[in-house]
Amino acid sequence: MPLTPGLAAFLAPPPPARLPLPPAAHPVPGVRLLRGVPYAVRTGVRPLELDLWLPDGSPGPLPVVVYLHGGGWRAGTRTEMGPRFRGRRPDPFARLARAGFAVASVDYRLSGEARYPAQLDDATAALAWLDARAGELGLDTRRTVAWGESAGGHLAALLALTAPVSGCVVWYGPTDLTTLPDQSGPGAYDAADPTTREAQLIGAAIAEAPALARAASPVTHVTAGAPPFLVLHGTDDALIPLAQGEQLAAALRAVGAAVDFRAVPGADHGWAGLPDEEVERCFAASVDFARARTAAPPPLARP
Repeated sequence: MPLTPGLAAFLAPPPPARLPLPPAAHPVPGVRLLRGVPYAVRTGVRPLELDLWLPDGSPGPLPVVVYLHGGGWRAGTRTEMGPRFRGRRPDPFARLARAGFAVASVDYRLSGEARYPAQLDDATAALAWLDARAGELGLDTRRTVAWGESAGGHLAALLALTAPVSGCVVWYGPTDLTTLPDQSGPGAYDAADPTTREAQLIGAAIAEAPALARAASPVTHVTAGAPPFLVLHGTDDALIPLAQGEQLAAALRAVGAAVDFRAVPGADHGWAGLPDEEVERCFAASVDFARARTAAPPPLARP
């Protein structure tokens, strides 16, 4: 029996922008963590949540990092910054909070739940939730950097190219689904296979749906208005070839957008095979980029 309009309105959950915030945890000194904050409700799937890491006692509105996890769009967790950071203490998100950022690590619908562009829609909804709660939480969402690794790097790039953010950090992300099969080398990737991670994202094999693959590729969305990018990619990446990072950087340069592309020698996917000190350099370079892109503008000169 269908619901009457009145009963449907009564049973509908309140908008996430009006829900009470969860109590804060303090995982490390100087950092507050609001874990599992609902930011969007989608019909037929779990509520979408984010973890919000905040520095304690910070004066003034905070710049924001929106982090998108990897996992081939079909797995992964918002609770970690990639496999090389598992078990690190302090947590890299806590380190970012200590550096003066608000960090929103965001869930999104996986490919088993919805096809692209659902994942980008979710990331965009997270930005809208942060905007709606900015005054309450002490955020300056005009100073926001998108950051992601692997599949999350792909989504971070798409978010930065389709929403008003200040910059983007991409770690070893796929950037052009149409060229990925040939760049992967002979026999390594079957573009006609409907079970690849990319095919599951768009709902069809890459060879069978080139228009869908192009639409889901960050390089397709590059314009002269793109924000600055930092792209880090391992030279030995066996899953997402270095050429994918090079291709995004080339597309950005071609339209005059700012991009800092850094090939990371000896690194496989997820920074596998990279010494700890080099992983730390990748993290530090990304923090420095985020800090530079979200620095408060100088005050207007008095007449």
